[in-house]
Amino acid sequence: MYIHEMTKHQDVPTLARMLLDNCLCHNVRMASRVVSRAYDEALRPTGLRATQVAVLAAVGARGALSIKSLADSLQMERTTLTRNLRPLEEQGLVSIAPEARHRSRVLALTAAGKAALLKALPYWERAQQASMHQLGGQRWPAVQTAFADLVGHFHKATVS
Repeated sequence: MYIHEMTKHQDVPTLARMLLDNCLCHNVRMASRVVSRAYDEALRPTGLRATQVAVLAAVGARGALSIKSLADSLQMERTTLTRNLRPLEEQGLVSIAPEARHRSRVLALTAAGKAALLKALPYWERAQQASMHQLGGQRWPAVQTAFADLVGHFHKATVS
């Protein structure tokens, strides 16, 4: 049932609770914050946050690429990604070449970035195993597929 159909029969506090309980955006964001905190805690000995490990992994997986390409692949705004790249560049984990043709800056993982990613891997694996255990490993493929479907759907909607 949709909230607009229920407004005739419910008071505001009840509708607000119903919205929060059923809102996909709200629930995904809450889950994201909880999971991010768990990964950040697990990764603390490396000095990296989960978002930074994901960026390093994305650059490592794709090799040298433009910031725009990386932002697109991570579904991030370029300005947000650039802000997140700054500490990684300052630590020498990524290199960002000056603007080249088409005003794009090329991003690459440095040797220190590769080492940091490899150092983070066992900590990430522990966080992943704990999260899978909490979720129930057999449920992850369905959740992963649902996330991929959502990303694909909304990505197509913004591209077209």
